[in-house]
Formats: sequence, C-alpha cells, structure tokens
Amino acid sequence: MHPLTMMQLKIDDRILLKVEKPAKYTGNEWNMVRKPLDKVKMRFAFCFPDDYEIGMSHLGMKILYHILNKRDEVYCERAFAPWVDMERLMRENDLPLYTLETYTPLSEFDIVGFTLQYEMSYTNVLNMLDLGRIPIFARDRTEGMPFVIAGGPCACNPEPLADFFDFFVIGEGEEVINEIVDEYISWKEAKESRTEFLKRVSCIEGVYVPSFYDVIYNEDGTVKSIAPNTPDVPDSVKRRIIKDMDSVDFPEDIIVPYIGTVHDRIMLEVFRGCIRGCRFCQAGFIYRPVRERSYEKLCEIAKKSVQSTGYDEISLVSLSTSDYSALPDLCNNLIEFTEKENISLSLPSLRVDNFSLGLMDRVSKVRKSGLTFAPEAGTQRLRDVINKGITNEDLVSSVRLAVSGGWNQVKLYFMIGLPTETMEDVEGISELSINLIESCRDISGRDKFLNITLSTACFVPKPFTPFQWEPMDEIEVLMKKQYHLKDLIRKRTRNIKYNYHDARISFIEAVLARGDRRLGKVIYTAWSKGCKFDGWDEFFSFDKWMKAFSECNLDPKFYANRKREYSEVLPWDHIDMGISKEFLIKENQKAYEGDLTRNCAAGCSACGAQVYKTGICAKTKRGLIYGENTEV
Repeated sequence: MHPLTMMQLKIDDRILLKVEKPAKYTGNEWNMVRKPLDKVKMRFAFCFPDDYEIGMSHLGMKILYHILNKRDEVYCERAFAPWVDMERLMRENDLPLYTLETYTPLSEFDIVGFTLQYEMSYTNVLNMLDLGRIPIFARDRTEGMPFVIAGGPCACNPEPLADFFDFFVIGEGEEVINEIVDEYISWKEAKESRTEFLKRVSCIEGVYVPSFYDVIYNEDGTVKSIAPNTPDVPDSVKRRIIKDMDSVDFPEDIIVPYIGTVHDRIMLEVFRGCIRGCRFCQAGFIYRPVRERSYEKLCEIAKKSVQSTGYDEISLVSLSTSDYSALPDLCNNLIEFTEKENISLSLPSLRVDNFSLGLMDRVSKVRKSGLTFAPEAGTQRLRDVINKGITNEDLVSSVRLAVSGGWNQVKLYFMIGLPTETMEDVEGISELSINLIESCRDISGRDKFLNITLSTACFVPKPFTPFQWEPMDEIEVLMKKQYHLKDLIRKRTRNIKYNYHDARISFIEAVLARGDRRLGKVIYTAWSKGCKFDGWDEFFSFDKWMKAFSECNLDPKFYANRKREYSEVLPWDHIDMGISKEFLIKENQKAYEGDLTRNCAAGCSACGAQVYKTGICAKTKRGLIYGENTEV
C-alpha cells in the first residue's frame, strides 16, 4: 500500500479532532509540491525543529524547498516539530513523525536535513529524530538509514550537536545543496558504504563531517586542539557564500498555509549581510559581505509571488532594510504595483539614522504598519562600545517624524548585559524612552500621547563576533537590572509597556552557543528528562537543564560566564566563516576604547570578507586585505 494511504488511515479524525489546529498536520496546502515517487532518485526531508506556524514563516525553508523541487529526480518534503498534544497522541498510537507531502516517516528518507536557527531548538531536533524512528546518535546509524544533516546560522558552531549529525553545511545553502544531492545520487548508483559517502561530501567546500575530526582538551577543560583524523579532510572548513544574489533561484510560488503563521505574507529578501558591524550581532558578521538583489529582479519576484499566492502583503526582508542602496527605486516601483492591487508593503529593520517619513507615508497608504527601532543601548557611551553608530538626536528626530506623520505606537528594542554595562546605562534606557515621549508632546496633543512598547533581550556572546570572548552577566545580575528598569518605568509613566526576556533561557542559549562537543551528552540528558520547546516560556525547565549539567559533570558557567583569552582555542576555530580572528580581536579592543568602526559603505575595514570580491566589497575602490593596501 502507498505510504500516504497507510498513514492517512492511522491519522484520521479520531486523532486530528483531539489536537489544536489540526491543519498543521494534514499538508495539502496551496502550492505544495507533488511528485510521482517512482520517478524520484533521492528524497529529502526538510525538518524545522519548532512549531509549524514558526517553521512555515522561515524563508530559508521556502528557498531550499523551491530549489530542490525544481529537480525532477529529487523530492523535498517538509516536517515540523509536533505540538505537545499531537506528540502525545502520536506516541500513544505508535505513529512516527511524517512529512506533510506524502505522510512518509522520516526513517524512510535518503537525507533528513534540519535548519538550526536558534540554540533553544536543539532538544526538539533530538525529539524529532526519536519520533521519526531514526537513531539519535550518528554513530548508531547503519547502512540504509538516512543521513542526518544540518545547516543554518547555529551551524557556525556545530560542536554541541556533533554527536547527532552525520554532517553540517556551513554557510549559505542554495548552491552547496545541489552538490550534495549530485554526490548522493552518484554514491547510491555506485553502491558504496555509508562511510564512503561521508568521505565524498567532506571534499565539498562548506561541508563539515564531525566524525572525521578529533577534539583534545586541556586539564582546565578548554580545548587543546581540533584536528582531522581522516586523510584528505581540510584542517579548516570554509563556509559557502552566494556571490550573485540575482543568479540564484528565489521562490515565487511559496506554499500558502491554511492557518495563520508568524510571517503570513510574501517575503522579499532584498540583500544578505549588513554594512554596520554591531559588535554583538552574529548575523551581521557571518553573512558578510553585503550582496544585493537588483530592484528590477525584486519587482519581478514580487509581482509573480502575488499572482501565485494571493497574499495581500509584501515585506522587505534583510538585516537592515533601509540600507538597501536602491530602496527608493524599489519602493517607487513596488508602490505603483501594490496601490493598484490593494496590497500593503512593510519595511521592517529600519535604521534610526536614515528613517524617511516620506517613504513610510507612501508605504503605508494601503495599511499603516507599526514602527520598530533598535537603539540597543540607553547611553551614548554604551552605543559606542557596541558600534551602533546612532545618537539620541537620531532617535528623537526619527520618532518625532513618525509621530508627526500619524504614528503613535513605536516599538523599541534594547539589550541588557552588554560588555562594560553599568546600572547607569540601564537607567539610560528608561531616560531615553521617557524623553522620547516628552519630546513628542507638542506634536501628539493631549489626547494622543506617544505609546512605546519597550523590549529588552539579554546579551548572549556569540561565535564569530567581537564579543565572542566576553562573559555573559550572571543570571542574578541580569534579573536585578530587569527589575530595576521595570520599577523606573512604572514609577514615571504609563505610556511605556515593558517586556523582558527570561534570563535563564538566555543563559542556556549562551552555553549552547559557545559550547564544545562535550555538551552533546548534556543536550541528550536534558531531552531524556523531557526538555523540548525550550524557547517557549511555558515549556522551558531550568531545573531539568541544571540537573542534566550536574549528571554530566559539566559546569554551565564555564561556557556562559567565563571571559576567554584571545589565545584560547575556541570550539569553532576550525570553522572559517570568512571573518579574520585578527579583525575580531581588534574590534573587541576598540569596544573597550569606545572607538567606532566605519560601516562598509563608508570604507573597507579589512574584516576578511573582502577576499570574496563580491557584493559591496567588489564595489569598494580600494580595500585592505590583512593590513595591506590591495586593489579589490
């Protein structure tokens, strides 16, 4: 019997009527790909280790799903972490985790690929493998079993998950995924062993096979060395990067879910990377250099996407959308189309120092969206430490412009626990926010004051940033700062709603972000104790995680709260993300001096990404490569 029929007989109304939002488990959405299985040479299960509503909002999944399914001989299908009600019923009824396209269990696929978007999804990875009836540890998988792989931003430090994955994809996946598929089809036809396939893919730039590397530790618990144990394996695995954004496929016929998702709209990725260099921001460094799509290409994608999906909203996506060099041309062309079709256009990721009221007015003609700014720190001193490059005057000017244009709801994002932060810097968050309200009183009038939603995240030091050596604040210190800020705001105004992140979750995130291979046993132990959906407040169990660390004889503070020396071998030193360690050290030193580094558009700062000679680096007239003047 066809797998679809077998599974559908088991997943009937008796199960689906007992779960919240059953449409998350049925598939058959608009634009879902269907293929005859007898014509397919390789089947790929794309797994998102979180809820369907979050996973279906992920742009990377849409891109790879589109690219793989363009190949007639390849079928890419989707699987998501089932919510707790569905998981309970699946385990009670002995149902394996399956894909939405054909209801096939994960264990029957050739390759099962996970995207690692945030560290707190790691236990969900293990849970999905277990539900999919795939051995959790890579060493336990035998011939005929799927290869389990991972990519995404968290793969830049793959070591905490090294025990569970056969290999990792480092960097951007649009090109390398096809090379992996080609190698798989050739290997399958050659009828070679499982190890031979791993040797084949280890020769592909951007592929890291952890079983081919040994980690040795010093007596103090730090890493002594990470070295290959297999011939012809590179000492350092170099990331993959797309050099020409216009040359790679971008999906126009994306799947339209039957239920609402977090980002239930068309997403246009205008560029990749960021010119700014905020010293805490991992994405801003690992996606360097900036590479833009042409506005002509973006307009073409937008129109075709509207036609194939029926969505009535388009969102421009990037790390800092207002830095797109052709933004006026893009918006003018898009607005001409969106106004006629009654489609709204949203611009997230706005910079305080280049906010344009005229542009926002035009964009909001169909539907007025909210405004979000991210000052990150409450004082100028601390903003200089993190290289934010904006002033109080920039923020006041932008918010006054917004209020004069009819906006009276603004979201502000800050971080607590940044390196060198004092309680005065924390108090500066309150002062700045209140000053914004006061500065707009003459515009907003008595009956319509500016209202601010203020959110603070806890600073987590991340690999491949200038702050990768910095300690994270202790949980108690972070909570003290949060409560102090909350009291300050409560006493002075009702026009600010304050939200803050659970410091304990951020602590575990920091441990996993900067961890080494020994953390695999902690993740497994935590999962065994019932940890899953750790990024969700209602499911996160700090006590279970602490018990897991205790049972594994590892101190989480060793990973999260310890300042590291520049000379220390970091667990991710064998991964090359295109940014030189010398540059990161220099940026770390400049942070303590409060010394700003110019943005990439103003001039090259010799970060290491300029060697790719693409995107903004290719446009720079003269670049600095490792300290020497060199034509780029």
